[in-house]
Amino acid sequence: MSLQLLSSISSFSGMEFGVFRLKEGASEVEMLKAANAADKNFLSKEDGFLGHAVLKGKDGLYADLSFATTKEKAEEICGKWMNNKFTLQYIEFIEPESVDMSFWERIK
Repeated sequence: MSLQLLSSISSFSGMEFGVFRLKEGASEVEMLKAANAADKNFLSKEDGFLGHAVLKGKDGLYADLSFATTKEKAEEICGKWMNNKFTLQYIEFIEPESVDMSFWERIK
């Protein structure tokens, strides 16, 4: 499920926000394929999941955003990433030391 399929931006109350860099030599195209597979085969099937986006910034920095019905749901879904083959394939492209991840609760 892509962010474009998010039924209503006003329906999210929780979000996972992570920034990362790709591993040396990793392909952005292949990383995005893995992210799409994680969306289709895992995230879209999770209760409370609303959407997922990968953003590209400057100097090789990327952001991963997952929207959920609540902050707790975002944390719960993210807690399952290390036990899912599709999210693990996505994670393989990410430089572990570069990851800065946090969870947010919408207040407005």
